[in-house]
Order: sequence, then structure tokens, then C-alpha cells
Amino acid sequence: MKATDNTGQNQSAHAIFTRYLHSKKMRKTPERFAILDRVAATDEHFSIEDFYDGIESKGFHVSRATVYNTIQLLVDCGLVRCHRFGNSSSKYEFVEAGTSHHHLICTKCGRIREVKDPDIAKVLKAKRYSTFNTSYFSLYVYGICSRCSRKARTQKANLK
Repeated sequence: MKATDNTGQNQSAHAIFTRYLHSKKMRKTPERFAILDRVAATDEHFSIEDFYDGIESKGFHVSRATVYNTIQLLVDCGLVRCHRFGNSSSKYEFVEAGTSHHHLICTKCGRIREVKDPDIAKVLKAKRYSTFNTSYFSLYVYGICSRCSRKARTQKANLK
């Protein structure tokens, strides 16, 4: 998990999470906000198990149940999105309010790359549904990444 500096983003996320917890009459514990900060500092997709192992290895000790429950709260309040890429376990990502992107998923190695494409965003934002208000979109594109394509070409060339 790579950390980024996003102090303003964290303040906004704290405010959203605080309002959410208050509306649900839930406690605003330091552990929940510490997990939020660590999730916000993660700029890649993560599984809860990998996230838990990562924070444990850095000396942040909290129960696995607290991590699972807090991530679910962050999903419920819209700060984190849960994805199911193919047959893999659920992956999570911190989201900035109002942002949308699509994912390129390699069906060989499982690598995921985020892409913001203004042309696709423009088409999807222009689409109107009579009984539905769109908040964001997420598009999954499956195929073979360039690394796996090169590896396959090299293996094929070596067989000749």
C-alpha cells in the first residue's frame, strides 16, 4: 500500500464519516478514524485481509473485526467502493466524492489499472434514466495486459 499526501481530502472524509456516524447514532472512535486515514492514504485497490496485514505490520494493532466493520461503514457512507473483479475476492478503494473511472482488468495476471476517460465519462453523464439519478459510474474492461501479451509472445517465439 503506497501512501499519498491528501490532507484536505482527509478533512472532507472525516466530516462525511462524522456526519454518517452521528446520523446512525454510532460512536466516533479513534480506531475508526485511524482506519479511515489509512484507507485514504492507500492509492490502490486492496482486500480487507491485505489491508489488515499491512496495518498490523506497521504496528497499528486493532482487531480484524474492527477493520471489517469499519470498512463496511466506509462503504455504506460512500467513502469506499467495493468491487468484484472477475472471480477474485472483493477489492476496495477509497473514492473522492463525485469521481468516476473505469478499470482495465487483465484476465491472466489479475492486474487492475484505473483509467479516467473523459469521452466515456461524457457519454455516461449525458445518459438520462427516467426513474434513476446517477451518482457515479464504474466500468470494468476485461482483456490481456501488455505485460502478459509480451510474455505470451516470448513464450510462443521460444517454442518455434
